[in-house]
Amino acid sequence: MRPQAAIFDIGNVLLEWNPERAYDAAFGEARRRAVFAAVDLHGMNLAIDAGAPFRATVYDTAGRHPAWSEEIRFWHDHWLEMAGVRIEGSIRLLRALRAGGVPVFALTNFGDDSFAFAQSRIDVLNEFDRAFVSGRMGVTKPDPAIYAAVEAETGLPPGALLFTDDRAENVAAAAARGWQVHHFEGWEGWARRLVQAGLLTPAGAGL
Repeated sequence: MRPQAAIFDIGNVLLEWNPERAYDAAFGEARRRAVFAAVDLHGMNLAIDAGAPFRATVYDTAGRHPAWSEEIRFWHDHWLEMAGVRIEGSIRLLRALRAGGVPVFALTNFGDDSFAFAQSRIDVLNEFDRAFVSGRMGVTKPDPAIYAAVEAETGLPPGALLFTDDRAENVAAAAARGWQVHHFEGWEGWARRLVQAGLLTPAGAGL
């Protein structure tokens, strides 16, 4: 079946997500390793992705760990330094799909207010036909419920959706529902998959 819509994850598909790199630049690798060992910052972020308020969650965590308060607040105060690096090849693919009349959705683990903030600073996040954001939906990938919600909201059958994500467990959960999938490891591979699916020509995909 030729897909009727393409669905992009955002982190490490359209935008690089690399908190460790940003922390290394700000505090040095040794201190970054120490704070990440002492405080579950990725767990904190997962709570935000599931709907917890961005600033309050980060600042409350900082208050519970005063020895690391500056470093924890950095997660909020310098968020774009962790998540604002664009993957230009993927952005070109998104725009080529839309120019060709293919509906393009986002399906992302992302906080509600952090996504709204990112949209105000990063133009491509406003270019989807629709963005399905975990923090607004109250459920995160790879929970099957988030994929079911996309199917219900778009009105498209699972086999009509072509989805890419950098995390294998998210791809597997979509495949289990019957979605067409691609494990993202670089924009070139995604471009080839879109050509194979008949959604782009090689020239349109930049190949």
